[in-house]
This record gives sequence, structure tokens and C-alpha cells, in this order.
Amino acid sequence: MLKALIVGLGGVGQRHVRNLRAVLGRDVEILAYRVRRLTHVVTPRLQAAPDRNVEAEYDIRAFDTLDGALAERPDVAFICNPTSLHVPVALACARGDCDLFLEKPVSHDLDGVAELLATVQSRGRVAMVGYQLRFHPAVQALAAVVRERRIGTVLCARAIVGEYLPGWHPYEDYRQMYASRADLGGGVIVSQIHEFDYLYSLFGLPRRVFTIGGHLSDLEVDVEDVASTLMEFAIDGRAIPVHLQQDYVQRPPSRSCEIVGSRGRVVMQLAPAALTRYDADGAVADRLEWDGWDRNEAFLGELRHFLDCVAVRRKPVVDLADGVASLQMASAARASMATGRVIELAPMETRR
Repeated sequence: MLKALIVGLGGVGQRHVRNLRAVLGRDVEILAYRVRRLTHVVTPRLQAAPDRNVEAEYDIRAFDTLDGALAERPDVAFICNPTSLHVPVALACARGDCDLFLEKPVSHDLDGVAELLATVQSRGRVAMVGYQLRFHPAVQALAAVVRERRIGTVLCARAIVGEYLPGWHPYEDYRQMYASRADLGGGVIVSQIHEFDYLYSLFGLPRRVFTIGGHLSDLEVDVEDVASTLMEFAIDGRAIPVHLQQDYVQRPPSRSCEIVGSRGRVVMQLAPAALTRYDADGAVADRLEWDGWDRNEAFLGELRHFLDCVAVRRKPVVDLADGVASLQMASAARASMATGRVIELAPMETRR
């Protein structure tokens, strides 16, 4: 039987609990390290059910201390607490010989990240970062178009992600969410880091990053809620511009990516999910749609993949080094926004 530790039982922590029960049934023992000890269940539609007790409903054994939970010798740990608290908890779990599933992002900054990388590597732990968009059929189709060069050589790209922050988690006050608070590692750049990750998966690490933005709306937050980032990637020996627009204010939500190539163009949308490829003459060459696709399928896909990697000891699709790369991109964007300068990037070396 697998023994799984969940650190943090907010919305995403409870999603992983539900999915563990769906995939493994009674073949998983679920432990939880909890601080706030809120009892309500968060439903799949992100509503609070105060008449239901999460620990009783999912048969969870809860602990008030991390040491107490780790003394039970869990096999895997799901790090689902606020972003700014990820690294110390992940380090403790890795040193306790847990394989790790870290919710995105790895952290809110790069402090301690090299040490975490080195610890995971030296102890031979499997470590995956929760970028579930890698398991979304539209993102996978977009990657295939680029990989198979169906639009020729990539020349430029543009990605957009915008969603009204108070609508993210209807079960809680948006002003108390991790995404809205600097002390919890919030801000649009890091909280909407999925786009940095899939752009990294398509093009690698950018060479240079320049960002403008800040707290520009009337939302009651102390973090940036609008950011516009221009990145330079080296693709086929050329310096290629890629633009990313992020915000907490758009209604209705908007999430898309457009890539222009020497022999056509491809447009991916995530709300609703669709992909359209245009040929060199501007005619529609391919059109794919995923009407009614359940977003939890991406979470189930990443969970099954993680469990398979744990079982056979292989590298996940998004391992810790990949998660650190997207965090480097986001950290560079924040540094650029703060200083007004172009930030250059290079792969991180782990501490030996």
C-alpha cells in the first residue's frame, strides 16, 4: 500500500486527495500535515461544503507537525501549502526519503532552490512539479505542431493568460489567497506561471527577459496584478521574440497562445479548448476542438504519470529541474519589472 503525505489541504490539496482515492482507492493511506485545520470540503467546483468534514470523508490522518507526519515514513509527499513555504517543507520531505510532488511553482523566489535540487539528486528521489497543462490535449497538440515543424521555423509567439482574481476560489476571500499576498509568494507572474512552463517546454530557457507591469487595478492586493513580458529565445540559430501577457483582471477569462512560423501559424485556446493551424496561404489546415473536456483529466494525467515514475524510478515529464527553469523565468520577469532592466538567464547549477 502506498503511503501519501499531503502538506496543505486547500483547494488543490483536496483535489489531489480526491484523485488519489479515484486512482488507488483503498490502496493508499493518506496522511496530512495541517496548520489551519479547516474542516470543510472544497468541492470539484471550488465551493465550500461546511457540513462535510474533509478528514472524515477521505479517511485522512492529520498531524499538527511535519516531524510527526514524517515519522510515519510516507512514500510520497504532495507539497500543496502556500508557495513561499514550499522549499523548507520539500527539503524536509526529501531528507525523510519521500518522493516529491510539488505544486507549481517550486517557490516564490530562488532562495534554497539549488539546495533542494542537490538534495533530491543526491538522495535519488523522484521529484515532479505540478504543471498539469503539460497533460492538456490542446497544449500537447501545440507542442506536436512545433516539434514536427508543421508551421516551419518559428519566428515569433504570443501567449495570454488573464482571469479575474476574485473568481478563482469562490470558497474564500480573494484578499486572503496566496495569489494576492506577497508574504505567501503571490503575484500574477508566479501564480500564473503555467505559461512560462509551457513556453519553456516548447522553446527552452530564454536568453533575455524584459517585463513591465505592477499593481495597476483596484484589487485589494499587495502584489503585481498586470505583467507584460518580452523574452528572447534562441531557436534555429535566430533570436526569436516571445511575448507573454498576464493579469488578474480579465472577464471573461482569456488563455491562448499564437505561434507564427515561416510556413504558417498555429493558434491554441484553452477556454474553450481548441487548436487551429493555418498554412502558408492563410487557409485553415487543421482544426481540433475539445468540447466539454474536464480539466480534472489533466490533474489525473499528471498524478498517474507521477505514480508511474515513482514505481519504476524514472524522470517525470516535468521534473524538479524543469520546474526550477520556469521559476528562473518568472524571477527574471520580477527582477526586470522592479529594476527596469533586461535580465539575462543561464541554467542553474546545483550546490554540491
